[in-house]
Amino acid sequence: MNISVKWLNQYLQPANLSTDEAEAALMSVGFPTETRIDLPTTNPERERAGEADTRMDVEVTSNRGDVLCHYGMAREVAAKTGRTLVLPAIPGSTPGGTETTQPIPSSLEQAAKFISVTNPDHTLCPLFTARVIRGVKVGPSPAWLVEALEAVGQRSISNVVDVTNYINLELGNPCHVFDLAKLAGASLIIRFARDKEQLTTLDGKKRTLTADELVVADGERAQSLAGVMGGADSQVTDATVDIVLEMATWDPVTVRRASRRHAVRTEASHRFERIVDQRTIRAAADRAAEMIVRVAGGLLCSGSVEVGRAAPPPLTVRLRPVRCAKILGSDTSHEDIARVLHPLEVQVGPLGRSGDELLCTIPPFRADLTREIDLIEEIARIRGLSSIPVHPTIAVSVRGPQTSELARRELGVTLIGLGFYETITFSFVSRPAAMPFLPSGMKLIEVSEERRKAEPACRPSIIPGLLACRRANQHVDASKGEVRLYEIASVFAEDGSGNSIENYNVALLMDVAFSGKKAAIEDLQRGVRLMRGSIEAVVRNLGGVGVSATFEAAQPHCDGIAPEGFARISLGGKPLGYMGVVSSQQRAMYDLAGPVVVAEVGLVPLLNLYPPKSSIMVPPAFPSIERDVSLIVDEPVTWEAIHQAIIAQGKAPMESVGFVGTFRGAQIGKGKKSVTVRLSYRDDSRTLRHEEIDAPVGELVETMKRTLGATLRL
Repeated sequence: MNISVKWLNQYLQPANLSTDEAEAALMSVGFPTETRIDLPTTNPERERAGEADTRMDVEVTSNRGDVLCHYGMAREVAAKTGRTLVLPAIPGSTPGGTETTQPIPSSLEQAAKFISVTNPDHTLCPLFTARVIRGVKVGPSPAWLVEALEAVGQRSISNVVDVTNYINLELGNPCHVFDLAKLAGASLIIRFARDKEQLTTLDGKKRTLTADELVVADGERAQSLAGVMGGADSQVTDATVDIVLEMATWDPVTVRRASRRHAVRTEASHRFERIVDQRTIRAAADRAAEMIVRVAGGLLCSGSVEVGRAAPPPLTVRLRPVRCAKILGSDTSHEDIARVLHPLEVQVGPLGRSGDELLCTIPPFRADLTREIDLIEEIARIRGLSSIPVHPTIAVSVRGPQTSELARRELGVTLIGLGFYETITFSFVSRPAAMPFLPSGMKLIEVSEERRKAEPACRPSIIPGLLACRRANQHVDASKGEVRLYEIASVFAEDGSGNSIENYNVALLMDVAFSGKKAAIEDLQRGVRLMRGSIEAVVRNLGGVGVSATFEAAQPHCDGIAPEGFARISLGGKPLGYMGVVSSQQRAMYDLAGPVVVAEVGLVPLLNLYPPKSSIMVPPAFPSIERDVSLIVDEPVTWEAIHQAIIAQGKAPMESVGFVGTFRGAQIGKGKKSVTVRLSYRDDSRTLRHEEIDAPVGELVETMKRTLGATLRL
């Protein structure tokens, strides 16, 4: 922001601030400058503004909208240098711009008689004010006003418009003037633009508006793009007699969206995007109206038309001097805190009888001060960072890793031990890559195509990235045989209500080993079993004994996964993720030589399992007896059904049930499969004899026949 040193001195007492002193003061409080001095011959990088003035280009951070004006900058300089901050006064119309206390001409007629304001949404426009000045004479500005604007690099337009620019640069409150005679219906209406509504702005460009852009309209059409730029149809000209002075504040997001869409950045939008508090508007509007009458004549109508919500109460923040001293490394008394914060217009008072805390009232223009640490930072900033003691050594206490970090390490160690390689892929994908893995009922989240034309979609799944990585390895022949990949990353989507959803997942990819041009069903089954085993190993290593995942056959939630071999995974009765075989269409899209099995599960539920629960027991004193039983069942019968049926019927001394394998063939019969189950029996008090478990096994086989229609394969 361009600052005039001469202009800055109007608000300081004593008003003898030099350029070098201004540069040093602003630099020390966090506002670096590209300074210029009034002697360009000694330093060519500095720039003269007028005969006895200096222009400074000050860098302002995005959270400090309060210093985008001369009065705000003067407040910072006064706090740093110990000067007194002087309230702005109305310059007179004399050639020197001297101050005057003479009252301005005014009218007894109410402003509401000439203009009406409609402001239905106080969230988008917290406060809108309108003042009416009749009988103005638009013409050249007085010399002092022209000089002030030119000192910061702006050109003079007319006395009325120049005042609005002056107020913006002085107080940081953008304002706009309408020609009252050009407003249809003598009304101002804050509303959203009609889709494809036309507006010619003050820069002469005809703009096509969209339905999410806020405008100030009259009874017929839009007259300005709210918070960004006024319209040419109602601008003030030499023929203007009566004007409406608007001063308002707007929702920063709405202003930023319109400004970026139309690629127009104005002094007004720059400030509204950084919050202009509604509590600062009335005083600034009164000053602007009075100044217009001073330089352009006319009568100020009584009162103003104001529509908006009630002003919020002042924000109060508790500040502990003990905490302040601990962070800054030096003792800070109550008096020191009050002395530093008072020039910033932060009111400081004791809280409670003990006085261990201070109650600080935040001024309305400091929207960035919301926490105790913010006030401590202000104290450090004004006192100077050089005042903070620096110790020759720092005592560091090393803490152990967080549980979540240990869990992530264990997850990585487990997957690497299973032969998986970690990948890192990009968060943006193309629409053709994203859509097959978008869950039904969800929508893609996309960025502007002007920024990312090829890959505008935030990935709804990690799987497309893993498939692309597998393709890259295949094409350069960088890997032989089975390839296993995993990645931990965020995925994004939007639900039907327009809410953005972000999940943190871990995704796995595994090649299916096959021989020949097509993978046999046994190969696919083996791949699915290996993927299931990998997930079970992860759950077991993170959760410990007694924690297991449940796999349930289901229909895929997206088109990118084939129906065969798809399973939903749950943990403790809650959804965890899914696994399945990538569809043939996706294989063709990524030009993969063979089928791949993938899985994607939520990371947070897995990490919450950690640390694993251990179980210690005395080793068995007597051996177990194992029996392998092959059951012929119908093809649709799942292992889960067989396992649950055995557990439900199993009686002591059965110890465990395990899966051995599945066989299909002509000798089994069409539509049938043979599932081999390993049953383990043990008695803790003695050694079992084989004939003792013949009866329990026989009962189990009979139960399988009745419940699942199974037959014993001999």
